[in-house]
Amino acid sequence: MALINTTTTGVLGSTFYGDGTGSLTVQQNGVTLGTYGNIPTFRAYNTAVQNISNATWTKVQLTTELFDTNNNFDNSTNYRFTPTVAGYYQFNGQLYANYTSTPGVRIGAALYKNGSSYAQNEVTNPSATLYGTIGISSVIFLNGTTDYVELYGLIYATGPQFYFGSTLTYLDGILVKAT
Repeated sequence: MALINTTTTGVLGSTFYGDGTGSLTVQQNGVTLGTYGNIPTFRAYNTAVQNISNATWTKVQLTTELFDTNNNFDNSTNYRFTPTVAGYYQFNGQLYANYTSTPGVRIGAALYKNGSSYAQNEVTNPSATLYGTIGISSVIFLNGTTDYVELYGLIYATGPQFYFGSTLTYLDGILVKAT
């Protein structure tokens, strides 16, 4: 990581150069104001139908990465994002739920931090369709070493499953402020 320390206040028109060793971190009085360069960001999705149990929060198996700039998403074992840069991350997830029940099916999506629900959303699908989508979004602080985030889903219906595709069931995230 490149770090430039200055002893003067910024002046309009000033130009600072990094040493080319990695991302540039800007600090003021020892507090990180921003990180620029290879900002951790990813998008992962599933490529097959995932059958699940009725009325049970289930981790979504996101097996394919569209991109993962810092290799922080595990798409083969734990299906989770574990960043190596501490900070605040914006996460967006979506589930495409299939089922064989008719109207009144409840579906949910949740972001789990370190194995516990951090943010969740649930809706009841009043239509006669046999599918539904739900999204979830949140900013979450991660310590850059042991914290991780996963996407979970819930369907109250017979024959519940998470459908697949890069635009249907996915999780993405990006570092918005390093600490």
